[in-house]
Amino acid sequence: MKSIRLLSGKLFVWTCLMLLSAAPIQSASLSNGLVTLSFDEATGWPTSFTSGQHELLSGTPSPLWLLRLPDGSPYQLQEPVAVTFTKTATHSMDIRWQAADGLCVTAHIRMTADSPLTYWSLTLSGGDALRLKEIQYPILSGFRRLSSTGDGADEDLAVSTWLGSLIHAPRSGVNSERPRVTYSWSSPGLLSMQMIALYDNRSGNGLYFASNDTLSYAKTFEIGFESQTTDWRMTNYLPMDQAGKYTMPYEAIAGPFQGDWLSAAAIYRQWARQQRWCRESRFARRLTPRWVTDTDLWIWNRGHSDNVLREAMDLKRRTGRNVNVFWHWWHGCSYDEGFPEYLPPREGRQSFVKAVKQARRKGIHSLVYMNSYQWGNSTASWTRDGAERFAARRFDGGLYSHSFNVFTGRELTPMCMATDFWRNRYASLADSVVNDYGVAGVYMDQACMNLRCFSSEHGHPVGGGNYWVGSFLKLTDEIRRRTPATLAGEGSGEDWIPSLDLFLTLEASRERYLGITNIETIPLYQAVYHDHAITYGSYSSLVYPPYDTLWPAQFRPENCEKSLPDDFNMQFRMEQARAFVWGMQPTLANYHAFLWEEKTKEMDFLMRIVNVRRRAMKYLLHGVFTRVPPLEKPQKKIPLSRISIYAGRSGSTVTATSQTKSMVYAGAWKTEDGAVALAVANIDDMGWKQRLRFTASEYDVPTPCCIYLVTADGRQRLKVCRGEMVDVDLSLAPRDVQVVEFVPVN
Repeated sequence: MKSIRLLSGKLFVWTCLMLLSAAPIQSASLSNGLVTLSFDEATGWPTSFTSGQHELLSGTPSPLWLLRLPDGSPYQLQEPVAVTFTKTATHSMDIRWQAADGLCVTAHIRMTADSPLTYWSLTLSGGDALRLKEIQYPILSGFRRLSSTGDGADEDLAVSTWLGSLIHAPRSGVNSERPRVTYSWSSPGLLSMQMIALYDNRSGNGLYFASNDTLSYAKTFEIGFESQTTDWRMTNYLPMDQAGKYTMPYEAIAGPFQGDWLSAAAIYRQWARQQRWCRESRFARRLTPRWVTDTDLWIWNRGHSDNVLREAMDLKRRTGRNVNVFWHWWHGCSYDEGFPEYLPPREGRQSFVKAVKQARRKGIHSLVYMNSYQWGNSTASWTRDGAERFAARRFDGGLYSHSFNVFTGRELTPMCMATDFWRNRYASLADSVVNDYGVAGVYMDQACMNLRCFSSEHGHPVGGGNYWVGSFLKLTDEIRRRTPATLAGEGSGEDWIPSLDLFLTLEASRERYLGITNIETIPLYQAVYHDHAITYGSYSSLVYPPYDTLWPAQFRPENCEKSLPDDFNMQFRMEQARAFVWGMQPTLANYHAFLWEEKTKEMDFLMRIVNVRRRAMKYLLHGVFTRVPPLEKPQKKIPLSRISIYAGRSGSTVTATSQTKSMVYAGAWKTEDGAVALAVANIDDMGWKQRLRFTASEYDVPTPCCIYLVTADGRQRLKVCRGEMVDVDLSLAPRDVQVVEFVPVN
């Protein structure tokens, strides 16, 4: 056990760095034979992180934690400060910093015997007058660049955004004028899972960063890049009425791994499958309504029922498939400014109820839009009902008001989910639209988000805590107590799996609303939670976006809901192909009957997806995502439109770009009985052929197995494969999809 007293009159961090430069470093170590952590005995800062014989860190040791006061400034520990190390078990250690003002910071670090991952938590005690806003811990700095090239071009950063993002060459923006590039995401919230992974896509060397929070506490993941090094930190937000003692109610996780984003997903999945949200999954427990699981195609139309339900009935009549409706702009208020004044519907109660009943008789169910926490502060009800008192508050006491509507500029203000006032208002609205107006359920916009409210009058901890997600669960429980509503939500997130029946994940059409960047959408969430959470939705459309009739008429484009130029047909196929092979329920935005004549090939492609998926629901609805055998995927440069109800609408033209994209998309799925299926989509106007050869055990394919081919026309047996080497010829026509099944032979 070692200790040191620090000099007075200096900020603790800077004193430590001065000592480091003045004396040789002596270290305390923790090892399990796979990884070794070493710390400077004088300061407690990490000096080495080795994997086998490979050193992961470089540069000068830097602080392991930082405490911040409410004004954002660092908390200065009073001298003297003693640093001690205590071995608490074979593979665990505490580092303790004891300050003269009574504040004690203790870092708890542990390993397991059989994993290269390290686990980090922290306890604060003493300092009764202390009111901290946040703790940045762990701060793990100086990781060596993984890429084998000089510019970091081979590095990929996998981030569990709602569906998943792969940021290519994440340090590419670093230069002499911008020496550091930083990315950050909130959890729960923009991160659907508590995990990011950085790896070199040539060598497979990677760094895995995660946390194991099972109670939905607010936190932020941040990763920063300099030219040669990487650092990761987790910001933990404390309730500001915390005093005396605080212990992180979860651990941060960091360590090396080998592989790619799917390898990282497998690490996370092993833990995630054991957590409460999987045990309480509505889909896994078969609480999700049968009509939802049987949906073949969602229609995302907007406006009056004749533009929504009538079109859905037309599509169902033409195809004979299970068509359901995801319905915006049904409400009596202007979109993105008049919430929550949804009732009565804009076309009137009688017309709305009649249309909904007629559609239900045809087997068409409707989910209607209601934002989960926004209130327009220009509405009459904002003042009349005293809503401001129950709105979420920033640290400075202000509101989180924001203008989404680019045409009017009017603001929406987030309400505090923890208040009975808001939950009762929203549950009452849901009760009305389901029980009185006859719809099947509610789409809760901005559901998978997490705000920190600093009001001391709402009955929750001030600032940090886990009250937001817990309050959302209270809201959905109250809705279901009043009515048998199906509930969908925007985004995806493990913390919301027990609350929602399905999740709108828009990233399959990322280019359409965010344009071209160095970020590629990947099915990271699907690789972990596909068999526990139904995903659907995209902006994939063949027409120009609609315009709300309640918005200012002078901004209305003349091309609303008219066919897009054929240049963008390939983009539509790409979006639909992604959703198909990633196991999402197909969605078509802004359907109209004229598309069968004006976009014949694209509608045929979509229906091939719908029909093949119907025959492969065992995999594409219930399967577990697995690794795809190697496929040759031709690429072409295609036109892309960046246009949605807001994006690209300053004028009447499409914001057009182009990018090289794959012509073939694939996903692999495994079922409980050991069968594996390969879903393949060819979006090209040319056919595609390949002889597929791979080792069965490497891709979880059973041996011996019978190989079947599922097409839009049916299912046929191809061959029996009895050896370890699988050999099958694939052939797809232009704009075609297939599923190849590998079924165990008993």
